[in-house]
Amino acid sequence: MADAYLEIGDNQNAINHYKEALDGNFQNDFYVIKNIIEAFYNTEDYKSILEYTESIKTHSEFKKSRTQFIYGLTLEKEGKLDEAEENLKCIDVRFSFYNERLVYAKFLLSRNKREEAKDILESISSESQHMTKPNKRLYRLTIAEVEKILQTI
Repeated sequence: MADAYLEIGDNQNAINHYKEALDGNFQNDFYVIKNIIEAFYNTEDYKSILEYTESIKTHSEFKKSRTQFIYGLTLEKEGKLDEAEENLKCIDVRFSFYNERLVYAKFLLSRNKREEAKDILESISSESQHMTKPNKRLYRLTIAEVEKILQTI
């Protein structure tokens, strides 16, 4: 039920159902915790994200995941920029996570790390030349924004 609420954007009901699941048999279930973190991110409850992430940071599926990316964004909001960068950097995986990598490049630009940001943006631009038509359609706004930023660097 919680997944359905998350899917339709009813984050508060999703959070309530995920909490119920965590109180039951799924106390340390990675899937439930990663989804409750997503719902907390959608409601901008950064304190809860930090709290719940502690229990899954050492889980193998946490590394290079959207959950780690959300954790990095949360650390940025909390002013922990070096920790944020460390976690956001993990999402920089070729031929994947295009939207997240764009956000990471913008983060680097905000920290005056232009060359690192430019490298990421150029990689995305290059990778876009090899995308299938469905992926080009899916990521067209991201690619357009990448190209626009590259022109200003």
